[in-house]
Amino acid sequence: MMIERIERELEPLRKNLQEHPVYQSIDSIADIRLFMEQHVFAVWDFMSLLKQLQIELTCTTTPWRPSGHPAAARLINEIVWGEESDVNRKGEAMSHFEMYLEAMNSLEASTTGINTLMKQLDSGKSIQEVLKNTTLPPSISSFLDFTFEVVETKQPHIIAAVFTFGREDLIPDMFIEIIKNIKAPLGEDLSDLIYYFERHIEVDADEHGPMALEMVSQLCEGDSLKYEEATLYSKRALELRIGLWDGILETLNKSISV
Repeated sequence: MMIERIERELEPLRKNLQEHPVYQSIDSIADIRLFMEQHVFAVWDFMSLLKQLQIELTCTTTPWRPSGHPAAARLINEIVWGEESDVNRKGEAMSHFEMYLEAMNSLEASTTGINTLMKQLDSGKSIQEVLKNTTLPPSISSFLDFTFEVVETKQPHIIAAVFTFGREDLIPDMFIEIIKNIKAPLGEDLSDLIYYFERHIEVDADEHGPMALEMVSQLCEGDSLKYEEATLYSKRALELRIGLWDGILETLNKSISV
């Protein structure tokens, strides 16, 4: 099957991510804070991929009309429900992004960077304008640039492939590696962060990951060109994720030498 072929082509990049030295470099509260302050941008922009898929695969205007993708619409609506309105460890309705901010606040990690970006968007600036004039590290700005390039294609099979192979299908592997390193006693309360990671593993590995793979298959419709585009964009997504991890590792190494 073509999905298995895509997965085989992406395996070397996935392996590089799974074995990335950034995981072994996180061994203190200060490291966790630095990691979260950069990783939060990937938690945030993930939602734009998700919402663009919802726009493309469901009807979000009135008067309502059938979307033409009922099976894919069901999949994406279930994923949106879980990502945008899950529950935190206190049982309160909350998006996964908000859970991440909650965990950052509990560990006193700085949210200045992500809050500044959000305020600029709230002021009416486009994401392209914000990124053009950003002071964010290149590893983050390049990652975000690509995400919104994908969003702007408005091609469901491309967006779904990046969402699945570059983000959703990858998340359990990455978060398991991080948890292995931070669950050791550190004298700090990591409850909110660990809940966030474990919730992602539980939902993505058991539910959203397999659903997303099925969605890509449906949207490529057996078209070899669509599968080729899905593969190319997915490779780029993984390369930029590696770049993001490289940037975080560089920040961690700099903090050690200070």
